[in-house]
Amino acid sequence: MDVVPLYVKKDPRGVPLARKKELLDRYNEIMLSVPGVTSTNITYWDAHKRIVFASSEGSYIEQERIDVVSRLAATAKRNGDMQQASLSLGALNDFSYMETLEEEARQLAQRAAEMLEAPYVKPGTYTVVLDPVLAGVFCHEAFGHLSESDFVYENERMKEIMVLGRRFGQPHLNIGDGAAVPGLRGSFKYDDEGVPAQKTDLILEGILVGRLHSRETAGKMGERPTGNARAIDYRFPPIVRMTNTYIEPGEMTFEELIADIKEGVYARNWFGGTTSMEMFTFSAGEAYMIRNGKIAELLRPVKLTGNLFTTLLNIDALGNDMDFNQGGGCGKAGQMPLPVSNGSPHIRIRDVVVGER
Repeated sequence: MDVVPLYVKKDPRGVPLARKKELLDRYNEIMLSVPGVTSTNITYWDAHKRIVFASSEGSYIEQERIDVVSRLAATAKRNGDMQQASLSLGALNDFSYMETLEEEARQLAQRAAEMLEAPYVKPGTYTVVLDPVLAGVFCHEAFGHLSESDFVYENERMKEIMVLGRRFGQPHLNIGDGAAVPGLRGSFKYDDEGVPAQKTDLILEGILVGRLHSRETAGKMGERPTGNARAIDYRFPPIVRMTNTYIEPGEMTFEELIADIKEGVYARNWFGGTTSMEMFTFSAGEAYMIRNGKIAELLRPVKLTGNLFTTLLNIDALGNDMDFNQGGGCGKAGQMPLPVSNGSPHIRIRDVVVGER
């Protein structure tokens, strides 16, 4: 038996609805005050959940959590041309970040307006540096879902590809998943089958060493449960889902990552994307040219396209500036949005196909 205490920093349940609306109105006013911005969109929600788990094995577990999620977007228009910038944020058991978004709102709106003046990227193959947000989304969407073991054992092609012991990256590449990382939206003490949270190494020194399991998939594949059985609520069965998925940091500073790039692209934030097996297309929310080792002109948003396994092998350098993105949620089998986090340092990837979004 275990009753997991709820540790709250600032409880949104104690913040009056009028105060929440006042904050959102303020951020809306800031964005609309930027010349060129013609419309905005702000979404906010918070939810308190109490989960009780009891099993025929004699387990009894109570857990609580509070999710706070928001998204800000600004659209700038001129002569029929339109550009949008957006930002997704979230926190576990803490409302306080919602009270400090004035500068983020202003910068977001200014970037939307500045993109009206920005050039398009010349389509081609570049060395690309991804910021922690976009690199984390790439890790989650392109690789993390392929690590969910129900996807592997139900798909013959993936059984042939996702073979433990296969090299997927250079020796400096380490990717993991785990709800035991404290204080993130994908964190908890027990999954929805009562399995304790833990860290699962997926890629270790470039080698595929693990995958994510529920009790069911672990039994079918002769492996151990990893604490990744999750359900959006009591109406759905627990299925294999990610928690906090991340690329572990390296040793290079951002300046060192870009120092030897003669012409490349720095891609930040995320806008959207699609994956089909090992193929992916991701749209960055913000992009800049890199010229002679320096960040140069702002670009209109770009899209990155490639093969996951080739791209993983082409990650040739990792930054030392680990960060987690906690905005949004994950969808699978009709269960969404499930609270997750994804993280990474800045990463450098050689030979990425870059085009206009």
